[in-house]
Amino acid sequence: MPRSTGLRALLAPVGGFGVTLSNMFRKTVTEQYPRETVPTKPRYHGRHQLNRYADGLEKCIGCELCAWACPADAIYVEAGDNTPDEQYSPGERYGRVYQINYLRCIFCGLCIEACPTRALTMTNEYELAGPTRAGMIYEKDDLLAPLRSGMLAAPHPMVEGTTDTEYYRGQVTTATDAQRAWVREQRPDDPTLPEGAGLEAANVPGPTAALMAEHVAGARRQGGAR
Repeated sequence: MPRSTGLRALLAPVGGFGVTLSNMFRKTVTEQYPRETVPTKPRYHGRHQLNRYADGLEKCIGCELCAWACPADAIYVEAGDNTPDEQYSPGERYGRVYQINYLRCIFCGLCIEACPTRALTMTNEYELAGPTRAGMIYEKDDLLAPLRSGMLAAPHPMVEGTTDTEYYRGQVTTATDAQRAWVREQRPDDPTLPEGAGLEAANVPGPTAALMAEHVAGARRQGGAR
């Protein structure tokens, strides 16, 4: 680039402070956290979530690519084999053990990019607190996404006549009557059945997530949150 000369070169250092000078006279905005919480940006990297398909089967296939991609070694995964009596995800395997250590996690999002089935995503939740080191390790039950209308709690068979390909393509849109009949036979008290206790009874948070929520709520009350 050609160098500036004359008056332009003389004023160049002053122009570099233009942004600073323009903000010096603006009103200072201070977020009153925790008394007032401000919504995060939509793509904020917060707590992780293990997602489900529309019929309730889990998306995680236990491939461990997220653990390999993690630069902080914060993720631990053990895979298990699906069986006709215990089908947790489409295909052959599922994530039997899934742990994230939030004392190590740097929320970089590389695990999200590595996941081949979009099983792992990140929420906007950022309030994470715990009194012990063990209390900062989330297990699979703490990370699973809540069940929604039309879903059945796993394990249960895949939609009849489908393979894992139909699941990956998003062609499965809800649980079927055959799946409900199987769950009704195996687990007649399952709350996700139409005659069950409902989604509120099914979506019980894991023990670590529940304890952490209590600590966060207590810290916010101590800080004067409304």
